[in-house]
Amino acid sequence: MGDPLAVRVGPGQLYIAPLGSTEPDDLATAWDVAWTPLGYTDEGSSFVFESSFEDVVVAEELDPVAIVQTARSATVNFALAEMTATNMQRAFNGGDVSTATGVVTFEPPDSDETPTPVMLGWESIDGFERWVFRRCLQIGNVEVARKRAPDKATLPMSFRCTKPAGAATFKFMHDEDYA
Repeated sequence: MGDPLAVRVGPGQLYIAPLGSTEPDDLATAWDVAWTPLGYTDEGSSFVFESSFEDVVVAEELDPVAIVQTARSATVNFALAEMTATNMQRAFNGGDVSTATGVVTFEPPDSDETPTPVMLGWESIDGFERWVFRRCLQIGNVEVARKRAPDKATLPMSFRCTKPAGAATFKFMHDEDYA
């Protein structure tokens, strides 16, 4: 029979931090000050892990003699429900946010500006689970739909993860009461 404690539900909390920020090592310690909560999302977040495999074939056999992994990727998808200049800056991988006379403005980065990867984190509402994605770049299209209420404007983002030097692409932690 299964373990009901291992069934996880809920959207959780997303965090963002500069590359090289201190990662949490457990579930109890607060996130380091470098980690900033991203705020409300439209429908939570999703973590997508894709793998590609190819058959190794030889002329003398009908069946493949081996299967090799040729690629894999990790992507973190979400749509932020808080329309702020700082979130626009995150969606566009940079740009300038400024405040003048009570007005906050955002201007996207120049086309020749190199995007800066970030770290992403996620923690379940009940605190039993954490994910750390160590090197991510926002690669998704930004489409802001303005519709009649109760629909809200959102900032969709799709962060592709790449392998950082000397570490795995991501880290997953969960409470030891479920395995």
